[in-house]
Amino acid sequence: MILFTLLALFFAAIVLWKRARAPLTIVTIALFWLLATGWLTAPLLELAQPHRQTNTPASFAPRTAIIMLGGGTAYDENDVLVPPPDVIARIAASAESYAACKRTAATCQVIVSGGNPQRRAASEADTYLPYLLRKQVPRADIVLENRSRTTYENARNVSAILERSRYDSLILVTSAYQMPRALLNFHRFGITPQPLISSARHARLGVLPHYDNLVNAELALHELVGIAQFHVYRAIGWF
Repeated sequence: MILFTLLALFFAAIVLWKRARAPLTIVTIALFWLLATGWLTAPLLELAQPHRQTNTPASFAPRTAIIMLGGGTAYDENDVLVPPPDVIARIAASAESYAACKRTAATCQVIVSGGNPQRRAASEADTYLPYLLRKQVPRADIVLENRSRTTYENARNVSAILERSRYDSLILVTSAYQMPRALLNFHRFGITPQPLISSARHARLGVLPHYDNLVNAELALHELVGIAQFHVYRAIGWF
């Protein structure tokens, strides 16, 4: 939506500002060409994913909680609700971390946080549950938080769960592009989890445009705008 809004603003300026129509058209074409070919998308991803290459082995304690954040749902070719690819990576990372945790810790739980902001047939957390079960994470060790619609609500609702149980170690699992904003929100509630990156986005540099670059640019801009919004809301007392 950010790129679409940007394109609409440029189009409106081109229509309304007749004297600058030619240079505005050139700037618009150049901007979206740089995004689509990756040359502008790459630095945006660099800004949005500072943790992408800083993964360190998780530190487990006697009571460990692995917090996995939702990332939407999608319908497959059979019209079945499934996790998107980024979330499949989060599920795999959470299951691997759980298996490693069980080798050393007495209590390991996976808290899955994700409501239904897209208003699909089921919440994110409920959609992801069968995939964790297939990864050999027992149902008894999975806590579903299926009401969050935003990253802020992820942190707030998980905070309420953590208050009811004592954990010695917290691990936060999400994609590299979401991790900075997720950590900001969790810190807001006094939670300092270890970041565990499940996957990172990369630009495809070249001369020909690629749709994936526009998708990645949209994701990066969404996160950067979200971080700016967080700081503004904190400054005025909304967060």
